[in-house]
Amino acid sequence: MAMLANVALRAVLKSSVGVLRESVAVSVKPWTCSSALLSGPRVGCGAGGFAVPPPVRHYARVAKKKKTGPPESQLSDLPSTMLKMDYTAVPLAQTTDDVVRRLLSLELASHSDKLQLKKEQLVAKVQRDENDRSSVDVRVAILTARIRNYQEHLQKHHKDKANKRRMLMAIDRRKKLLKNLRLVNYEAFENVCEQLGITYTFPPEYYRRATRRWLAKKAFCIKVFKEVQKQKAEQRLMKQRLASAGTEAAKVTAVETQ
Repeated sequence: MAMLANVALRAVLKSSVGVLRESVAVSVKPWTCSSALLSGPRVGCGAGGFAVPPPVRHYARVAKKKKTGPPESQLSDLPSTMLKMDYTAVPLAQTTDDVVRRLLSLELASHSDKLQLKKEQLVAKVQRDENDRSSVDVRVAILTARIRNYQEHLQKHHKDKANKRRMLMAIDRRKKLLKNLRLVNYEAFENVCEQLGITYTFPPEYYRRATRRWLAKKAFCIKVFKEVQKQKAEQRLMKQRLASAGTEAAKVTAVETQ
């Protein structure tokens, strides 16, 4: 019985597949490819078959950034023939041969040596005298050289979070120094900004989002403050009354003794 059931099921499936093929052959001609079915490029259609559109994959591609040249460094204005800071005051370094002079110059110097020389150049622009190393102007100049060095580094290595944090800390420190200098000595503040090329921007106004919790807390604090002030006023009034009563009692006793 099971074998007869399987044979009957196969016969029914074959008949249904034949009907489906005939209906498809009527709707789509075997020698043409319907343009309505194909949304992409044409593909070959066999006789008795139907057209299958190819898979269309239009993925969103990120626009490629145009590669620009290397960022301009603050150390680019230092000539390669300049001596290092440790050898500028040595008279013998000026008369040596070319090989030794190249070793002592910035041509073969490290980045830290060049940065130190750049700091000294910025300090010389704003310092008040030759021995000035601790004034606000000098500290702003040193921080400016350090901040620009961090900015150049982060343009090449934008994922360096540690140096980004150090740069933001240095910017905040310089901002506080400039704010204090602007309040104390405005002429020196203008001179520092002009010599170092700093654009001072005012800090934004204080803004806090007024949430329901914050408003309820503020109203409660105001209510508590008023109650405390009321209690203190009552205590002061009580003390004044006691003091006045004490003085009156003292006067009465003085009159009675007389």
